[in-house]
Amino acid sequence: MSYENWKDKTAGFEKIDVRKLQGNFFPGLKKKAESLKAGEGLVIIQSFEPHPLYEVFEKLGFEHHTEKIAEHEFHAFFYRSEVIAGDDDETPFRPIALLNYPLIDEDLGKIAVDFWNLTWKSEKRRLPYEMRLLLSLANAVGAGRMRQASRELIKAYARGVDSAVFDDVFELLAWNQGIGFFSSEIGPSPLFQAYKMIKTAEKRGKERTEIIESLTEKFGEKNPEVGVQ
Repeated sequence: MSYENWKDKTAGFEKIDVRKLQGNFFPGLKKKAESLKAGEGLVIIQSFEPHPLYEVFEKLGFEHHTEKIAEHEFHAFFYRSEVIAGDDDETPFRPIALLNYPLIDEDLGKIAVDFWNLTWKSEKRRLPYEMRLLLSLANAVGAGRMRQASRELIKAYARGVDSAVFDDVFELLAWNQGIGFFSSEIGPSPLFQAYKMIKTAEKRGKERTEIIESLTEKFGEKNPEVGVQ
């Protein structure tokens, strides 16, 4: 269904202006979207085009249409054409850190979101998403960003990456970074804690969904060693 088929209904959509909201308001938005019936919708007002929301809302049965109203005002219309239950196995760690940039400068916020969209969502990319997560993990370790590396590992596992792949990744990290660095920096890190948690849980016969739930609970956004504030 195209926007032309439901644009006349947008006048009745609830408007939610998130431009000045701070913190992770995504759970509230998702809960609101999930409560809507087929044929209903809402409008999200943001200072940049809200690319991170498109995929999430699409999985719930929404179509979208975005209009640039002013230099730093975008209206994203979401129309629920069908009701699809939320995916309990969705990738953790949505890019909420992007919301910090508009607080510094509106133009910087737009640049950051567009860059994220180009890097992670563009059809130009040729490497599979899971491969890019693993490369991002390795690059983060090399730059000393264990917090980011931990998030990439958990996202990759949530996307279906086999834990045996992580064995290869850590072996390569030991080879490239050196045993000393691995022992003193990687071993005690939340990154390796998450890895060990996965391996231990799998040996105990736990299902992937259960393991992901435990990972999200232990290493979620409120965890100061992993989450983005």
